[in-house]
Amino acid sequence: MSTSFAASRLAFAGAILAALAPASVQAQTPSPLAEWQYSSGILLEQMFEPQLPKWRIRVGPSASFQPRYDGSSRYQMLAGPSIDIRYRDRFFLSTGEGIGMNVLTGPNWRLGIGAAYNLGRRAADDLEHLNGMGNINPAPSLRLVGEYAVSKSFPLVIRADVRRSFGGDNGWIGDLGAYMPMPGSSEKFAWFAGPTMTIADSRYMNSWFGVNATQAARSGYRQYNASAGIRSVGFGVSASLTVKKHWIFSADGAFQQLVGSAAHSPITQTRASGVFDLAINYQF
Repeated sequence: MSTSFAASRLAFAGAILAALAPASVQAQTPSPLAEWQYSSGILLEQMFEPQLPKWRIRVGPSASFQPRYDGSSRYQMLAGPSIDIRYRDRFFLSTGEGIGMNVLTGPNWRLGIGAAYNLGRRAADDLEHLNGMGNINPAPSLRLVGEYAVSKSFPLVIRADVRRSFGGDNGWIGDLGAYMPMPGSSEKFAWFAGPTMTIADSRYMNSWFGVNATQAARSGYRQYNASAGIRSVGFGVSASLTVKKHWIFSADGAFQQLVGSAAHSPITQTRASGVFDLAINYQF
């Protein structure tokens, strides 16, 4: 791969993180967007450009077309800000990764910790299917992220992400994914693609896909216990185009297939879902 690829300023995904979204936006989390798409290209940018500017700031509007909640067959359009602020390769504030820092870094790897916010799920957003299920309350979450790039000649990035909510579903959820630049990437245009797999504990699974006795009595669904394990598998594509010097257009698409307990839940209307995001960022 030519090192000219590193000269491109890669834009972040336009995914909306609840902590930074406007209060009027009733986003549902998680999204079918793969976790690696929230920060695609950042590790490669640091690997190919070791002398990056002290500050990297990108802001702009974004829009997302995604399911109302995991397993929903209904979609909604959401709008909010796209923000990515980084100080060297250490501190970050991002609509994708939340606020945090890279605790340990190397020329082709990083280990970070961050805080984010999960908007949960409101029954009122789809009373036809969630009436009687109650809400999953919004809650802060803590995340650990590790990324490793194989080499400059084979720029495959492997990413692991673990998150714990404090409140709301009170559960653990983790993602294992990989991505790499696709043919045609250049100084002006870059695109990535790769798979992802999501695993969750029983607290998370029962909050989102389970039906307890009280919920069964109120909703009419049968009681259902969702067990820990693989929640979903998916595939994502992210692309960014630099226009002139400061403007970056980015687009992201992802497909997700619910499996296991999530797929067999009585509140799941469809096992397959997708998401499409657009963002326009101005880079200072």
